[in-house]
Amino acid sequence: MLKVWGRLNSINVQKVVLTLEEAGLAYERMDAGLQYGVNTSPEYRAMNPMGLIPTIDDNGFVLWESNAITRYLCAKYAPDTLYPENLQARADAERWMDWQSGTLNGAMVPAFYNLIRLTADKRDMAAVESSRLKSIELIAMFDAHLKGRDFVTGEQYGMGDIGLAPIMHRWLHMPCERAPTPNLDAWYQRLMQRPACQRVLTLPLS
Repeated sequence: MLKVWGRLNSINVQKVVLTLEEAGLAYERMDAGLQYGVNTSPEYRAMNPMGLIPTIDDNGFVLWESNAITRYLCAKYAPDTLYPENLQARADAERWMDWQSGTLNGAMVPAFYNLIRLTADKRDMAAVESSRLKSIELIAMFDAHLKGRDFVTGEQYGMGDIGLAPIMHRWLHMPCERAPTPNLDAWYQRLMQRPACQRVLTLPLS
């Protein structure tokens, strides 16, 4: 059975679990990271030298990095549904997945960390505001991209949506002021009608 290491309140783990749920695969998930530890153990580092989550073991094939895992699982187990057959659609999905991990996540982390993981007396509100404003600017780009589209690459739900869903779920539930994003809001509501999204994107932010 396919194995996944990582705590479910991690957006990177959520990507992988959401992929597995959408593909209808059987899997075993082991908590790892933060309070669970595991990821600092020699055994885990032998699988993933970065010591981060998630990591998967698919019948002996070990892979880490959430976007790489998502692409691999979609290509192997859902090539006709989650993995775009059209090369341009696939590149579009990959572009937004990489934008999420390489640009948006870094902008949003200070606001998330301060507002969700620190008590009020320890928060750096200047960092929160800078992070919030940068996130608003970036998310406006994604909102504009979604205009006239049901999903990231057009009419079909796929790996691009999976890659963006967890961080947008986080953004839309953070206790901060956000600019109007009607296209993003409509896209998120479409996603949350899917049973897999309802199963994975339900934990309180933590």
